Amino acid sequence: MTEFPATQHAIQITGVDEFIHNPAKPVDPVDPTQLLLKVESCGICFSDTKLLHAFDSHPRKAEVVSGIDLDALSEIPSYHPGSAPVVPGHEPVARIVAVGDQVTHFAVGDRVLVQADWKHLKTPASNGAFGYNFDGALQEYVVVDERCVVAPDGEKFLIHVTDGPSAAAVGLIEPWATVEGSYAWAERNHPKAGGRMLVVADGEVAGLDALVASNEPAEIVRLEPGDVETLAGNAFDDVIYRGSDVAVLEHLGGLLGMRGVLCVVLDGGRIEGPVKLDIGRVHYDFIRFCGTTGSDPADGYAWIPANGEIREGDKVAIIGAAGPMGQMHTIRALTSGIAGISVAGTDLSDDRLAHLESLTRPVPEKNGIELSIINTGTTKLEPGYTHLSCMVPVPALVAQAVDLAAEGAIINAFAGIPAGTTGSFDLQGLIERRIFMLGTSGSDVSDMRTVLRKIEEGIIDTHISLDAVTGMAGFRDAIESVMNRTSGGKIMVYPSLHDLPLTRLVDMPEKLPIVAALLNNGVWTKEAEEALLAGE
Repeated sequence: MTEFPATQHAIQITGVDEFIHNPAKPVDPVDPTQLLLKVESCGICFSDTKLLHAFDSHPRKAEVVSGIDLDALSEIPSYHPGSAPVVPGHEPVARIVAVGDQVTHFAVGDRVLVQADWKHLKTPASNGAFGYNFDGALQEYVVVDERCVVAPDGEKFLIHVTDGPSAAAVGLIEPWATVEGSYAWAERNHPKAGGRMLVVADGEVAGLDALVASNEPAEIVRLEPGDVETLAGNAFDDVIYRGSDVAVLEHLGGLLGMRGVLCVVLDGGRIEGPVKLDIGRVHYDFIRFCGTTGSDPADGYAWIPANGEIREGDKVAIIGAAGPMGQMHTIRALTSGIAGISVAGTDLSDDRLAHLESLTRPVPEKNGIELSIINTGTTKLEPGYTHLSCMVPVPALVAQAVDLAAEGAIINAFAGIPAGTTGSFDLQGLIERRIFMLGTSGSDVSDMRTVLRKIEEGIIDTHISLDAVTGMAGFRDAIESVMNRTSGGKIMVYPSLHDLPLTRLVDMPEKLPIVAALLNNGVWTKEAEEALLAGE
């Protein structure tokens, strides 16, 4: 029988903005339905900082209320909801080193990537998640229960990975998958069948009966514009407003439920002035805005695209392209294989833009794509872009994207602006030019498999996103770097390396010359990783 250490090094969040490096956290025992994973590496994500700041108020730190026999939760030693200390880390690759005798889908020796969102496990406002209400991978060993990582419908949240890619390459799949997911997310261009609809208008709305005929809501609430404040606390899947009053529009935006759509029927009217919209909810709650200058709401829904994918001939702008996530969006666009596109990558730092140019060379020329790298501090973008992605969590920059957008453009508000953060938007222009604004949060198993396939086929090299490596000793410096946005890319933690401080790849020639010699023009490699883990 394989022997495991009794204790291990681990990072534990213990309270709001409080964490410890625990050098003696017990290695949990494995019960019949459980697996023990030995963590190879784990990326640090900006979402980890959100858990740190929110702790027990984070919706994914709440107790699981359905999706599993609730009595079984007490049998899972890694389940730590509420105020219980928890190990973060939701971007790992690991090796299965022990399984209980009732485990059927996995075996000792399997190398796996973890999809952190266990969506069948519901909390009051979210879902169970690895690295949130269940211990994550910023430790050497972690127990997971097969009932958590295999959904009742058979979907598996542990994805088998070959020994080919490095741990870092696989550990970087999750952030790349969130990028992939933002293009693949299926949008809704019709009322939600069986949902709640609110219709706000003086009198009847032309075409409404035809609109709901094939996607009939379970409930339709009708109000005049002056009565909308009576609905405080309600949430609707669809809100149709015939009118243009700014105050009414702002109030109606607050009545959208998760994945809700606000369709504005201007009917010849005009919105006089900017409208304050919750841009954070576009990203986290998937709320959407559409409309028509005419009288039929069906015309507003009709121009919502099937998804956020780049289209043939698109003129693409990636705002904040030189940051970690912007680099991923840029590389994805350049390797998309979509004909006739051009890409503009922007930032405010010449050094960061030079780094972006070095990472992307020679991909644009090889794929026949025009790439422009632009410092918007000195050179303003001209309007006319048909696909824009915003990496900067500033509502004003997302609003500015509307001004830069051409007719029929898609705007991907990718930056994780907190829900509840409003920005002033030209909703009139958005409707007139049929500009669709989307936002997504997280990824699913299919997104991760897509990125894994691209790695295996040599389409992308996720290593380009890696800026620094660390062991457990460097976690404090690493998380502060993420919080302060001083890192030029992702940071990878190797939990087995207890004493390794935060080390940027650009500093490796001085600090770790043997490892540095194995980099590929400054980019991480599997060979460099092997040397690092060997202590060279």
